[in-house]
Amino acid sequence: MFNNLRRFVDRIKPNFVEGGKFAWLQSTFEAFETFAFTPNRVTKRGSHVRDAIDLKRAMIMVVIALVPAMLFGMWNIGYQTSLHATDCPYELGTVASWWYCLWFGFLRMLPMLAVSYIVGLGIEFTFAQIRHHEVNEGFLVTGFIIPMIVPVTTPLWQLALAVAFAVIIGKEVFGGTGMNFLNPALVARAFLFFAYPTRMSGDNVWIAADLWGTDAITSATPLAELAAGVHPSASALDMFIGTIPGSTCETSVIAVALGATLLLITGIASWRIMLSVILGGGLMGLLFNAIGANEYMQVPFYYHYLMGGFMFGAIFMATDPVTAAQTNTGKWIYGLLIGIFAVMLRVINPAYPEGMMLSILLMNCFAPLIDHCVVARNIKMRQHRALKLSKTVKS
Repeated sequence: MFNNLRRFVDRIKPNFVEGGKFAWLQSTFEAFETFAFTPNRVTKRGSHVRDAIDLKRAMIMVVIALVPAMLFGMWNIGYQTSLHATDCPYELGTVASWWYCLWFGFLRMLPMLAVSYIVGLGIEFTFAQIRHHEVNEGFLVTGFIIPMIVPVTTPLWQLALAVAFAVIIGKEVFGGTGMNFLNPALVARAFLFFAYPTRMSGDNVWIAADLWGTDAITSATPLAELAAGVHPSASALDMFIGTIPGSTCETSVIAVALGATLLLITGIASWRIMLSVILGGGLMGLLFNAIGANEYMQVPFYYHYLMGGFMFGAIFMATDPVTAAQTNTGKWIYGLLIGIFAVMLRVINPAYPEGMMLSILLMNCFAPLIDHCVVARNIKMRQHRALKLSKTVKS
């Protein structure tokens, strides 16, 4: 089958190269060819380094790592609905079958994924045609993540606007994949939060029941309960498993940990950033525990790992190789500050209980400065050692 497809692609390829009948679609054809097959072009000049995996395959591995969180998120959408929806076919407070929950969540997520990819890839292909560049692979992951980090009740037209804003303003105006300094998925979420705040916060945006005509279902997340001065009603085990209201696919620490394992094995994501974010959040949580001025400060520090999108952000978004710090020392500083600011914003900012999005975007802005300072310090240290060595030799 693949051999036949390869022969077909090779047969029509002359039509899409320079001078061919459809040369204006060259970038689109190359996007399909390199997605389906490993490029068979030979480098003829210039030094280069070959790796066992190219950018498209790296992006595909990230998508595979996201699948456990996606599948659990789909199931949890149906699970939360069966518990809270008064018009659900199941009696209020009872749990539907796992297959029914998964199917219901799939029906809710499929349109969101479709809108994300259609709008985002449409814009990417348009910019590639205008610039006569090849289509970049970055949106393969971005388009998958955006529906995972927003409430399931987000209207599709708002999601389309957020995706368009993220791709155009957050990435393409800076030159496309590899040139952006902000995480595009978080730019989309930030756009929704500031443009349509009532759709991104509150107690009536986390449960999907539109299939039965229900306008809104009230259910507070653990973060919202703490912001209101109430101890979370969910147990630590429930939060660890992920059977709580929240953004579509961020709630399960177990599912996120499975994806993190794959990223670490393949070496695609930085373990330094992951670990430093967790350490930073833990240290800030312990500091607030010591202060203990209110319910939010008194909650055990490890609760911050279990609530909201802390772990999802630490694994899949703080580690973005384009927008994160590049030096090893810089990665430790970058990750620690993300964890510290995430917990700090949660506790001291009553207007927005979840601080992970804002802390990552903030540190995206400072990542180049962190790397600059680290490199400058290394240069000074080497100069100092060289000067000291030269004095020793002369003496």
